[in-house]
Amino acid sequence: MDKLHQERGEFVDLIFCDPPYFLSNGGITCQNGKMVKVDKGDWDKSKGAEINHQFNYEWLKRCQKILKPNGSLMVSGTFHVIYSIGYAMQQLNMKILNNITWQKPNPPPNLACRYFTHSTETIIWAAKNTKSKHKFNYELMKEINDDKQMKDVWVMTAPGKAEKTYDKHPTQKPLSLLGRLILAATDEGDLVLDAFNGSGTTGVSCIRTNREYIGIELEKEFIQLSKKRFSEQTKLNDKLSA
Repeated sequence: MDKLHQERGEFVDLIFCDPPYFLSNGGITCQNGKMVKVDKGDWDKSKGAEINHQFNYEWLKRCQKILKPNGSLMVSGTFHVIYSIGYAMQQLNMKILNNITWQKPNPPPNLACRYFTHSTETIIWAAKNTKSKHKFNYELMKEINDDKQMKDVWVMTAPGKAEKTYDKHPTQKPLSLLGRLILAATDEGDLVLDAFNGSGTTGVSCIRTNREYIGIELEKEFIQLSKKRFSEQTKLNDKLSA
């Protein structure tokens, strides 16, 4: 059966993606106590709701195709993009499993003072299709949560300086978040794909937890950043296992 799935191009156990949020459109935010423009790059600029949604649908469709029959996919985002992601998943007949809320205890203040302060991001967890028997390491999640069922709201700080030694990515996720997601839905030796590699946090988390990894990235500077982080974590793993 495994050979048949490989012939069909179904070879990935888990896909995590942090796609563009389409936020870089002239807005402002607070960073280190200063007012700065929200301009992460051309890749984050909105092209309108319909084109943005079509983009989400197309990359999700390609990811779904390469998932193993019982594989699953996790996608993070703010309200600017996550509803499109959820709708595209439904269009593709994926099975939505959970809506995980990542709460940041110390978010930047809301400078406009016309909205509630943005302090959360959402991760939608979905199986390849409605027939999938997705993997969930329930006992492990319970163990690391003081022997209680883990809820779907996780309080974790954004990446600190220690995770940005070589440089930083404007949408970098914390290792604590990626580590938990990977431990929840995969076993050692499983293959994880990140179609928006960025600074390589998913890859670093895979090295830490003994998973295989494939990352896809267009920006050369972020590829170089990822390589440095992968090398550092690999050396650390070697020291710990010596």
